[in-house]
Amino acid sequence: MLTVIAFVVALGVLIAVHEYGHYRVAVACGVKVERFSIGFGKALFRWQPKRQHPGQQTEFVIGAFPLGGYVKMLDEREGPVAPEERHRAFNTQPLRSRAAIVAAGPIANLLLAIVLYTAVNWIGVEEPVAKLARPVAASLAEAAGLRGGEHITRAGFDGDLTPVQSFEDLRWRMTQGALDARDLTLEVAGEDGKPARQLVLPLSRMEAKDADPQMFRKIGVLAPLTRPEIGDVMAGGAGEQSGLKKGDLVRAIGETPIYDGQQLREVIRASVDGDQPRSQAWQIQRGGQSLMLEVKPEVREEGAVKVGRIGAYVGAPPDMVTVRQGPVDGVWRGVVRTWEMSALTVRMMVKMVTGQASLKNLSGPLTIADYAGKSASLGLTQYLIFLAVISVSLGVLNLMPLPVLDGGHLMYYLWEGLTGKSVSDAWMERLQRGGVALLLVMMSVALFNDVTRLFG
Repeated sequence: MLTVIAFVVALGVLIAVHEYGHYRVAVACGVKVERFSIGFGKALFRWQPKRQHPGQQTEFVIGAFPLGGYVKMLDEREGPVAPEERHRAFNTQPLRSRAAIVAAGPIANLLLAIVLYTAVNWIGVEEPVAKLARPVAASLAEAAGLRGGEHITRAGFDGDLTPVQSFEDLRWRMTQGALDARDLTLEVAGEDGKPARQLVLPLSRMEAKDADPQMFRKIGVLAPLTRPEIGDVMAGGAGEQSGLKKGDLVRAIGETPIYDGQQLREVIRASVDGDQPRSQAWQIQRGGQSLMLEVKPEVREEGAVKVGRIGAYVGAPPDMVTVRQGPVDGVWRGVVRTWEMSALTVRMMVKMVTGQASLKNLSGPLTIADYAGKSASLGLTQYLIFLAVISVSLGVLNLMPLPVLDGGHLMYYLWEGLTGKSVSDAWMERLQRGGVALLLVMMSVALFNDVTRLFG
């Protein structure tokens, strides 16, 4: 139920803001708006406010099908217009007014993202400290000289290093570097009076097509530093059958000393021989006493790979830090994060079109609904971050030069501004058909990815 509510609220807010952008600028330009609709199909609710802007008699509607919305304006191309109202029709407006009305929807979504990111910056969010767990063997992080336990204080590209506020901040920078094929310089805090040192994470060596967990496995930085402690143990699972209990601190597995939770998870994953689990001797500390247990994991499939699982939460919670900004810094960081997310979204779209990135990065309503529920369960700030990310995606997507989207209409207006002639009706019809076909293909791919991701 939480997933459904969070999804519906997210759609309602994002669509309402987008359409309000069109509506508000249309009214400001003197265009008569006949209907403002959130959703399509049968009207569930409709009302007409008594007090409206001069010349406006807009009907507000909430439709039964929530995946979209529209603002219907007076337009001679859609029906007869009385001579005395012709000056209020959309098609009779100057080019700059029509372009402003069309662009206002996506811009409203981007402005909403700035507001949401700013709110998160002001409220503050609890995030793990940027202390690194042991890197994945033979990964880029290990090749760069990371061994686990390092506290990353600053990071950046091309020598421009800025403070790292949390592990999530570091992950964001690694994502940018991997997808842009740019090396990331890390500054590691010194210990025992030693000066800080710098090292380079060679992200330019990897060909990252998907922003997914496998990308971070190649980088080698999967999680923040945690104690190698056993958390909740699943009843009847391999861990309980082997004698493990909540609170057990793992010191060694076989001849391998265990230093942190991420290393422990990797050793458990690797404790298989083909299709069979590999039983290993675990040295644990329980209640001040050292014990030896023989632990035999279960074998599970993870994609095309078979890995070990013990049916228990592995690793204690990491050290946390509250990331909060002041009034001015909060707004500025909101602007910067919106710009970075927008630029990354554009680059990913271009890479998908050119084949440099996988179409698996396209997500549809099922994935959005899943993330809506998960983010809402984590608290207000995480849900606001989710809304900001989707708002950026919606704004950027609508600016794509597809005929059925706002960006397509802006391309028509660009042609009109350069040539002095509007696009002919015949070409308009052809482009609209092509745009609809392409959009349907994108939606089909996104839905296929959703089903594969959630049920495959």
